[in-house]
Parts: sequence; structure tokens; C-alpha cells
Amino acid sequence: MKSASKKALVLKTLTKNNVWDLQENDVFRLWEEAQKDPETKDNAERYTAILKNAFIIEDVAEPTAMMKSKYEKQGFKVGTVKMADGDVTWAIKKRPIVRVSDLNYENIHHISAAKLIEVLDRNFGGGWDSLSQSTKDIIESGFDISTTTLPKNRLHKPGGMYEKKVADGYEVLEVEKGSWVEAIFAKLKPEMEKPKDMLESEEKPQRNDDDEDDDEEIVDNYNKPDEDDIEPEEPTDFSDEDINEENYRTTFEIDTDDDDDALTDYPDEQ
Repeated sequence: MKSASKKALVLKTLTKNNVWDLQENDVFRLWEEAQKDPETKDNAERYTAILKNAFIIEDVAEPTAMMKSKYEKQGFKVGTVKMADGDVTWAIKKRPIVRVSDLNYENIHHISAAKLIEVLDRNFGGGWDSLSQSTKDIIESGFDISTTTLPKNRLHKPGGMYEKKVADGYEVLEVEKGSWVEAIFAKLKPEMEKPKDMLESEEKPQRNDDDEDDDEEIVDNYNKPDEDDIEPEEPTDFSDEDINEENYRTTFEIDTDDDDDALTDYPDEQ
């Protein structure tokens, strides 16, 4: 999504954030280009650890044609990288983002709103509130999110919130709840609205070999189960008796300058 920064990347400037800009072929290219720098071999382990934030990397001990073909059928790119002890064959594949538990503060800025909706659609059961607060925080660090729950026959009412949000560039996911529907709207935040700590993480200087914590083991938590891996409970069917205009809510702000138009989705029923 950031072609300009992608072209400027070199192995020494990779971070856990911008490494998501790369694709498999870029990894082999950057590693080859870095061979001209003597620091590459000395810091190969650290660069590899950074790459593993965004890529699955496996050493191919026996790089036969059959073994390479096996990895390629699984979506891996196979290539050779130079290490201090000699050439090593790697099988590399970008870490997939298919579940909400795959989202983190680094990769959330490297997917589109359409991709986010796809991920949410694959995981949803009870709607936005079924997500953990930590997952919501991650998503909202990269996207503007708003929700509303309305009867099916009112959601797509001309001039209503749904129509206005879509016209403003939001992607939308509809989650049915009986005769009602929850609409979740998502739009990528402008670059300037990224959290300050995330921007500063890209500017941190590289550690030198004298740092005391250079040998600190980097733990891969990608396969560690967390609360987001737990399947949400199936939503309970709602009826007009269970949800009414007094207890459903929406998370968008009503513009008081729009006169009565902002309230057209909620006509009073006498």
C-alpha cells in the first residue's frame, strides 16, 4: 500500500512496521543487495527476526527440486540467501491475515478497509461488541469505525446513515440480528492520524552490536492462542419485542447543523 516507501527500503532500515510493505521476492532482493554491506552478515540474525514478524520463513535443509516444488505448492517462494556460514535456502511466505486474531498494531496500517471487512465478515457472530477490547483498539488505530443497528426495512432508507457513509467512502459489513441489522462502517484513517508511538517506532535507531540486550531471545507469539481465537457465541435471534427504538443504539454522532435530516432514520411512532 506504500509503494514509495517500499522502493526506499533496505535491509538495515526494516522495522516490525514497514516490513509488511514487502512481498516474498522483495526479501530475496533486499538480502542480495545488502551483501555489499559488511554489517549484513554480522546482523543477519536480527534482520531475520524482523522479517519473521511478517513472513513465515523455513530453512530448506535439502533443497532438491521435489522439496522446492512441495513448498511452492503451499504458496512459498524458495530462494537462496548468503549467511556467514555459507548459502542457505529459504522458503518464504507472507503471514496471512484471515482472522481478527491475525491483526496487530503493525499490520493494521497495511491493509485496506475492504480487506478489514473481509476479515471481520469471516469472524463475526455477534457483531462489533463480540470483539475483545484489545482487538477493537488495534482496528481503531488504523480505521474510523462506526456502527448502527436498525430494522432491516430502515437500514437502506434513502438519505439515511447507510447511504451517506457509503457515499463518503466507507466499506460496510451487515450483521443480521433477527429482523434487525447491525451495520459496521470502516474507513482507512489518513496517514496523519496514526498514533504517535507507531510513527516513532519507525524512527528508532538500529542497535549496534555492543548493546547489552542483543542476545535477547525474540519470542514468536503468532502461534500462541489468545482470547481472539475463541469462537464467539452464536447471536441470539432478536425480535421487535426484544429490541426497540428505546434500547438500540448507534455509535455515530448526529450533526446538529443538519436540521431534522439527521433524525430521519428514527421517526417517532405514536
